[in-house]
Formats: sequence, C-alpha cells, structure tokens
Amino acid sequence: MGIDQYRDKVRACFIGKNAGGTLGAPLECKRGVWELNGYINKSSGVLPNDDLDLQLVWLNACEAHGRNVNAEILADYWIAYITGDWSEYGACKNNLRAGLLPPFSGKYCNHNKNSCGAFIRSEIWACLMPGNPEMAVRYALEDAICDHSDEGVYAEIFCAAVESAAFNESRTEELIKIGLSYIPEKCAVAKAVKLVCKYFEQNMDWKEARRRLLTEIPCSFGMYDGYEEREKENLPVGELGFDAPANIGIILIGWLWGNGDFGKSICISAGCGEDADCTAATLGSILGIIGGSDSIPDEWKKPIGDEIRTISVNSTNDVIKIPKTVTELVERINKLQLTFEKQKSENLKMAQYKTGIFSRSCFLEDLEIRMSGIKKENTLLEVVLSYDEPEIADTKRIKLHIRNKLKMQQWIRIRLYTNDGLELMHGNNCEYCIDQFHGGTAVSTIETEIICRKNGYARYEGALEITSIGRTGALYFPIVLINRKEFEKDEI
Repeated sequence: MGIDQYRDKVRACFIGKNAGGTLGAPLECKRGVWELNGYINKSSGVLPNDDLDLQLVWLNACEAHGRNVNAEILADYWIAYITGDWSEYGACKNNLRAGLLPPFSGKYCNHNKNSCGAFIRSEIWACLMPGNPEMAVRYALEDAICDHSDEGVYAEIFCAAVESAAFNESRTEELIKIGLSYIPEKCAVAKAVKLVCKYFEQNMDWKEARRRLLTEIPCSFGMYDGYEEREKENLPVGELGFDAPANIGIILIGWLWGNGDFGKSICISAGCGEDADCTAATLGSILGIIGGSDSIPDEWKKPIGDEIRTISVNSTNDVIKIPKTVTELVERINKLQLTFEKQKSENLKMAQYKTGIFSRSCFLEDLEIRMSGIKKENTLLEVVLSYDEPEIADTKRIKLHIRNKLKMQQWIRIRLYTNDGLELMHGNNCEYCIDQFHGGTAVSTIETEIICRKNGYARYEGALEITSIGRTGALYFPIVLINRKEFEKDEI
C-alpha cells in the first residue's frame, strides 16, 4: 500500500464516518425500521457528532505523546477537553475526579459500561496502525477502559481490528474473522456477530435479521425515545446500558446485506434504529477504508462536504487544535502515522516474554488483566495492579501482574504509604524476587491483601510504591477505596 492509497483510505474512512453519522443522527435513540435512500436532513450539511469529537482530542494527545499514549494520558485529556457529561462519559469524568484511574473510571458505578461510546472512536487507532491490528487493538484497549468495561471494551477492540486490517484486506468474511480473533469467544459482542452471520447465510431478510438479533440480544438504546408515533413491536427491552453487542450486530446487518454498496449498507444500518448514528458512522468508516474515496458516491459526499463540526469538545484555548476539515485531519494523521509506523518492528516485544512470538491468545490474556487494574511501567518493569472493585472491606485482595523487562532477575520492594489505617498483609515494606526472561517466563504474579485497621471513613487513600532494589526509578499506584455505606450515611 503506497502513501497515496493510504491517504485516500484515511480520507474515505472519515468521509464515510461523517456520511453515516449524518444519515443516522435523526434516528438515534429510536426503535423501529426505516426504509432509507438518502439523507433525512437534506439541507443541513454535515451534523456534529461525538463519534468523531473524541478522536479529534485523541489526535492531539497522540501528537503530544506519540507512541506512549495510554489510558491515563487520554483520561487527562478527557477531563480537560471533553465537555459531554452524559451516559458513560459522565460516569467516567465523575470517577476520574474522585481519583479513580482507568480501568476503574470505566467500570465503577457505570451502568453504561457495556454501551456504545467506545467503539464509535476506534478509527483513529486503525489509521495510525494501518494493516497492523495487533497494535491497533492495544491502543483501542487503552482508550476503551477510560469509560467502559467488558462488552463496551470488546466492541471497540473488534472495530479497531477490522478497520486496521481493512487497509490490506477487503474480504468481508476474513475481516470479520480477524475482528473476532481479538475478543473473547463467548462474549456477547462475538455472539451478536455470529448470529448475524448465521442469519445472512440463511438468506433471511435484513428486517427479520434485525428482529431476531434484538430478540436474542435485547438492547435498551432504541427505547430512550422509543417508537414515538410508530407501531410498537413485540421486542424485549434490554438491561439499561447493555447496548454495544446488539449495535455491533446492526453494523454487521448493514455490512452483509448491503453487499459492498456504500449507500445501501449505511441506509440498512441506520434503518435499524437504536444507536443509528453510531452504527451507520462506523460502517461508513469500514467501507471507506476498504474501497477508498471512489467507493463513496457523490450523492453521499457532496451534501456533507469536507467540513468537520463538533458538539462536545472544549477548544476555547490554544492548547489543543481541532481540525476544521477532513483534509486537515488526514494531513495530521498521515504525519503522525510515521511516528507510530516505527512500532511495527516492535510488535513481538509486547508478547515475547510469554510466547516467544506474537499471538492473539496472548493479547486475550493481556486484555483481561488490563481491564482488571491500573497499569504502570518504566524501563525495568511493567506492572498491573488489579482488584475487583474500588470499595473498602476489612481485607482487600489485590494482585500485582509484573513483567520483568530485563534479562536478569530483580528484587523488588513494595511499600504502602497511607494515613488512613490501611496496611499490607505482610507489612507495608515487602520484598520479592521476580524471574528473568532468559530461562524463565519474565512474568510474576504477587497476591496480597490490604487490611483496613480503621472504620468510619467514606474514602481511603494511599500510594503503593514499587521499586527495583539497587536501581533507580519507582512506580507509584494511587490507592483510592470508597466506603459506599459511609457515603450513604452522609447523604441521609
């Protein structure tokens, strides 16, 4: 793939996203079936959409931090520049302000953690890692855990893998297989994808496929506005916020039944209702990457033009610069991609400590660990501190998943600093020997407990320090534990 073809695919990705988002926006949050053959709002140009907004902020984060961008950096940008306080965005910002870092910012007290807000911003990682889903999914994971967990995370990973692979692969069946290979086989997103593929093989009508999908995997998104004046269907209403799986399925319905026709595909997807702007926009991106600009007819390109409009970005200062046009966005992504391109030769390093070669099963292991805890790393160590929920108990079991990045054993010291009556089970100053890469696994798991010696606080804070004895540098993990019972007392 030459540079001109790459740039054209990136442009088609975001033109396709704007087209699908503009088409589906009037049907967002509605339940029903619509027969569409063009834009509903025919004279308003491109509509602003948070689907793209967050990616424009991520672009600025990547320009500032390059390949080192991670969940904590994105979280800082979120607090500073994302104005949306709705749904999972609001839960994320609330948790971040309380001191809860990703992944706890995404999964704690967040009934929208399984919703659609992550997969809608997967394109930037695919465009920065074209034809390289092994790396695109790792950045998508860091992104998704800011405000999602579980199915919400799997949805973004699936889309990022598909979109990245689509730069080099055009076969629909193969792209779907690639996307599925990076998410747990039995998750609900995977189930939705497989169900839709089965319906297509059975030559089912797309409307019936939609009905079957929403029956098998109930969704709540379309019931925010509901049927309004339309005839009601005998469909179940899903658990509040459990929306990503069904909407990923709707993307597949548009993709498969559209049979490569851009307009037909996004019309089917948007015509299924639910999160209609997100599904049509994501599908527009996928088809744009596959077919390039020529695959998007003028009837879809001309009404929206090259303009970018935003709705949820704070760009009132000069710290971040939001592109005004798709052309500017493509230029900046193209320039930035050269920095990320260097990482292709480093793919194996992230997994060789386990398998010797990169494998998707290795990523699935890392996925579950990363969704369970806070990640920190330096030149010596990569550590994930995990526990179930950031809530206090008499004892709190924690795990440290440690990767030794040196080809030699290390002694590490673990210290807990706190004034809130918290202690480590084996004392607040412990030492452990971790294995080396050569002749070992280079991966160690240390399990211990944090003991609460004092009661009555609504919030407990501390810091866990991990150092390699005899070497410089330390990793610090903020410990924030919430006592919800005490908060409830305060509220009363």
